[in-house]
Amino acid sequence: QVQLVESGGGLVQPGGSLRLSCAASGFTFRFYAARWYRQAPGKERELVAGISSAGGVTTYADSVKGRFTISRDTAKNRVYLQMNSLKPEDTAVYYCNLRNGPLYVYWGQGTQVTVSS
Repeated sequence: QVQLVESGGGLVQPGGSLRLSCAASGFTFRFYAARWYRQAPGKERELVAGISSAGGVTTYADSVKGRFTISRDTAKNRVYLQMNSLKPEDTAVYYCNLRNGPLYVYWGQGTQVTVSS
C-alpha cells in the first residue's frame, strides 16, 4: 500500500525555521522524483521545490530560493524540506509529492505551516 506521510509542520515566528519530513512506503522510492507543494487559503497549489530521483538536481520557486532546501535520504525513504528565514507569506499546507512519469504520482495528506508572531 502506497503511503506518504508528512510531518514537521507547526507554528513558528517570522524568521524561524522548520524541517518538514515525508516518509514514503509501498513503492520503490529511489526511482521517484520528489517535490514539495504548498497551498495557502484561497490560493492555488504551487510548486515549492523539487529533487531528482538520484538527488543530483534540485529546483526551487523564486519565492523560496536561498531560504529552503530540499533533500532526500534513499536509505530511509524520506524527503525533507528545510525552511529557514520563514515569512508570514510562507503560511500554507505543505504537500509531499513523489512521481515516476505521468502514471505514478503519489501525494501525502499535507502538513500545516503557520508563520506568525
